[in-house]
Amino acid sequence: MSEGMPGRTVVVEPIGEYATIDTALARDAVAGLLDADPEVRRRVAELVQLEPERAAPPVLYALSEVLLDRGRPADAAFWFTAGQVRARFDARRCTDPTAAAAVDALNERFGGPVHRVACTDPERLRRTVIRAVAWDRRTPHDYDHRWIALHGMRAHLGADGPLSVPAKDWDALAARTRAEYLTALRTALRTAVHRR
Repeated sequence: MSEGMPGRTVVVEPIGEYATIDTALARDAVAGLLDADPEVRRRVAELVQLEPERAAPPVLYALSEVLLDRGRPADAAFWFTAGQVRARFDARRCTDPTAAAAVDALNERFGGPVHRVACTDPERLRRTVIRAVAWDRRTPHDYDHRWIALHGMRAHLGADGPLSVPAKDWDALAARTRAEYLTALRTALRTAVHRR
């Protein structure tokens, strides 16, 4: 974790259970996807797409940027949406509600260009969201879902206690997250139709 003021970065080493959170794969993948070398970005994007179940949500967000830059807006919208659904679920199962700010930060960093493309065709957007939600439902989450806990205030304060709600609650939280995402889509599409 790092905090800082402009021009200054302070590295804060995680302690306790926070120190056991494995973000190495996600950190390396995001670094590769944001690399200045387009060939590195292309290769990392291909690798992520081979095993997307291993990609934490920030990786899927960054993948969307690469795909958009490569002229693949439909794929970019799909992976952005998949990352967003998973990030929201991870925020829900995190015991620190302040960690949910990571979802907003990811949306702000990666969402603008994808939204501009995805929202031009409401029917394509609807199909993309339904496909991404279905993908999330059937695809394992083979990454450390606790990544998001590192973005909450409790991590910075070194607070003790479990980082996640009990695993027995996860299926219900995932289902609720997907249902709310689809409801938000329907509302957005109705609003878009009424604006025309």
